[in-house]
Amino acid sequence: MDPNYDAKFPLHEAAREGQTQHAESLLTANPKLANVKDDDERLPIHWAVAFNRLPIVELLVASKTFDPDVEDRSGWTPLMIAASLKNAEGDPIIDLLLRKGADVTVQSTSGQNALHFATSKGNISTVRTLIANKCSARVKDKRGQLALHRAAAIGSSPIIKLLLEEGKSPVNATDMDGLTALHHAISEGHGDAALTLLKAGAETDKRSSDDLLPIDMAPDAKIRSYIVQMAEREGITI
Repeated sequence: MDPNYDAKFPLHEAAREGQTQHAESLLTANPKLANVKDDDERLPIHWAVAFNRLPIVELLVASKTFDPDVEDRSGWTPLMIAASLKNAEGDPIIDLLLRKGADVTVQSTSGQNALHFATSKGNISTVRTLIANKCSARVKDKRGQLALHRAAAIGSSPIIKLLLEEGKSPVNATDMDGLTALHHAISEGHGDAALTLLKAGAETDKRSSDDLLPIDMAPDAKIRSYIVQMAEREGITI
């Protein structure tokens, strides 16, 4: 980072460090600081959200010029950043941004919406909130992946169920490599997630661009055997 970052972007630094009183003083002296972008094209709001500084976020969103959908260089909005915080720590900020009119349909430069980010971090409460606010589980990113692909890759059965049942995500959609969510779950060794997908109607005979069936992607014989046996108990043949 620029060694002169502090001097050039004092409000950004105050937001990062959680210096609420200092941030308030800076804004009082010069409200336009809230709209200054740093070298990553981030505003203070992006940093306040990234470091989970709720009091400073509250200061910034109170501005008459606040734009809840402002993007940084990667096309990330404050909502996307909040959805990416670990352990759903960004939920209070997400609630605030949604009340301020944050657009859940915005996609990053990589094509992801906030639901992709929340899913990747396993934030089930965030996923539930986003779906309830019409953030689509049917949006594919530039790799052709749905949020469901990510849920399968991290092995989260609860999020898989939520995306399928409440988000109406298609279960057999393929990404740019021809991989379904079932391919991803099995390749990462997530047997229980694979079973959740199978019970939801995941197709076992769908081949990837490399002509691989989902079960072909099991990382070892033990996981392959577990998935086959569990599927057979449900009356599903792989």
